[in-house]
Amino acid sequence: MGKVKIKRKSTLIDMTAMSDVTVLLLTFFMLTSTFLQKEPTIVYTPSSVSEEKVPMNNVVTVLVSSADKSGKLDDPTVAEGKLFISFTGDADSTLSSENIRGMMLDEALAIYNDQHKNNKVELTAAEKAQFRSMNMFGVPFSELKNMLDMSVTERDKFQGNMTDPRVGIPIDENKNRDGRLNDFQVWLKAIYNVAQRINNDQAAGMTAEERANLSNLYTALMRKGQGIAVKADKDTPFTTVQLVFDNLQTMKLNKFSLMTALKSEDEPTK
Repeated sequence: MGKVKIKRKSTLIDMTAMSDVTVLLLTFFMLTSTFLQKEPTIVYTPSSVSEEKVPMNNVVTVLVSSADKSGKLDDPTVAEGKLFISFTGDADSTLSSENIRGMMLDEALAIYNDQHKNNKVELTAAEKAQFRSMNMFGVPFSELKNMLDMSVTERDKFQGNMTDPRVGIPIDENKNRDGRLNDFQVWLKAIYNVAQRINNDQAAGMTAEERANLSNLYTALMRKGQGIAVKADKDTPFTTVQLVFDNLQTMKLNKFSLMTALKSEDEPTK
């Protein structure tokens, strides 16, 4: 009796459908993901048990640099306490990040030039466009024009040098809100003024969604304490961070958040 031949079945699997699904998923995650913006310096935030998240939109971030930990500086504290600011608005709205940055810049320049009539800072349209495209900056007003004239690569290198005295927004212990303001306070006053103005802006032709966006920014900045976030290194002296807090309160920005990392279970509690 002859052997019965078993018909072999093909083991080939058509992966076309799987490839299509993979590409669709990859495209979805790329379009919906929020990429972390580059910062001039790395800080390691202190730990806490708070699980309240700092919002990704409608927020002003104040970054405080830490002491240099590379071991290359004779005095690592020269890199400590440098201030940087970023403005983030809503995506795809009248209050996009670029629009918010433009509003803050115009208001800050008006305040600064009014107090420094002999040393005004005048920016071209191209330089203002460069500022609107930047995520985070940290220079005195006197260096703002020079920084905006740099290429992106030069600017990143310049702001990343924490030992350069031209890097970092100047701050001091001034408590006179109606007198001569330091550079950091000028930006804070600009934030306060813009928040007040956009909250009262009910211009004709503005949609209900646009008015809601304006109201959301004002509420986050002025009422909930979610609109301003201070990000400092866990090893930065409290006196340095306290100076930032004092300046915020001097400019009537009394509600703000301190960014922290979530404390792990095995981390000791002090």
